[in-house]
Amino acid sequence: MGDQVLLGFIAIAIGVAFGVVLFVPFVAISYRRRGRLGFGRTILWLSALIYFWAIWTYTLLPLPDPDAIRCVGAITDPMSVVRDVQTALAAPGNPLRHPALLQLAFNVLLFVPLGVFVRVLAGRGIVVALAAGFGLSLLVETTQLTGVWGVYPCAYRFFDVGDLMTNTLGAVVGCTLALVVPRSLRGSGARPDADLARPVTRGRRALAMLCDGLGYLFVSFGVSIAVQLWLQFVMDDRAAVLDGRIANAAGTITASALWLVVILAGGRSVGDLAVQLRYTGSRMPVPVARFLRWVGGIGGLGALPLLGGLFEPASSALILVAIVLLFTTRLGRGLPGLLSGQQLSDARADAGPDSSR
Repeated sequence: MGDQVLLGFIAIAIGVAFGVVLFVPFVAISYRRRGRLGFGRTILWLSALIYFWAIWTYTLLPLPDPDAIRCVGAITDPMSVVRDVQTALAAPGNPLRHPALLQLAFNVLLFVPLGVFVRVLAGRGIVVALAAGFGLSLLVETTQLTGVWGVYPCAYRFFDVGDLMTNTLGAVVGCTLALVVPRSLRGSGARPDADLARPVTRGRRALAMLCDGLGYLFVSFGVSIAVQLWLQFVMDDRAAVLDGRIANAAGTITASALWLVVILAGGRSVGDLAVQLRYTGSRMPVPVARFLRWVGGIGGLGALPLLGGLFEPASSALILVAIVLLFTTRLGRGLPGLLSGQQLSDARADAGPDSSR
């Protein structure tokens, strides 16, 4: 039982980690295809990520010691499922508690979520659910049959045709049950009202800040890792790798410069672009307003520590100020709006005169 709980936590952790990495593009796609970020749909996509990792963790992990494995064969008789049911019904006691029947039920239930995701998230029907269930189950079973594709000298878990059948049945059942979800909520196609302007709220502005923060963090971290690898394997400078300042500076400079270029080019940060927001209406020249919008955002505030000295704690303090201003300024225009003299609006609205364009 303890191992199963641990595997569940592993699946959740990996699924959430992938969800964080994919969050910014997911937000951007949601706003362009559906006009907003729905809480229920976001949770459903996160559940799908966790589910697919759970399939792999529960079917492959824990990986055994190669010296301790016991080679097993394959169960290729499709009638084995029928015999398992007959055995459970013929056994004394409650057949619903028989291990063979419980295993069959578990195999069906394991793939029910897949059918739901096919119907609700992909907008597809029974045929696609059947193909998806069979394909995913076949991939799992083949991975077991090949000893994790040659990692082990032989299969240490059974390849079972019965599992293929019950898993596929589970996907079909899930797709059928998902018919209760209203048609308007199914599928990933663009909604007809996706291009309509919507009210600007502090929650939406907070989402833009979150996207900016995550995007900035990933760019900075990715560049830092690349520089560390270059210092380690190309320059063979272990001292610089251990010190870390060169890599950190390179990551910060790259991320801040990228945000500056994006804002100077279009007047909107990565987060603004993701949630379809824009700053407009400043009396300042366009380049000046856009530069100050960068200064008041994650790009400028994140670059302050590069100046050293008191600028390092000032960066953290100003980030806290920016968060406070999110809740105390009109529509959450915050520090970027105060510095640039601009107001927030929906990027899909007719702007009229716009000094940021």
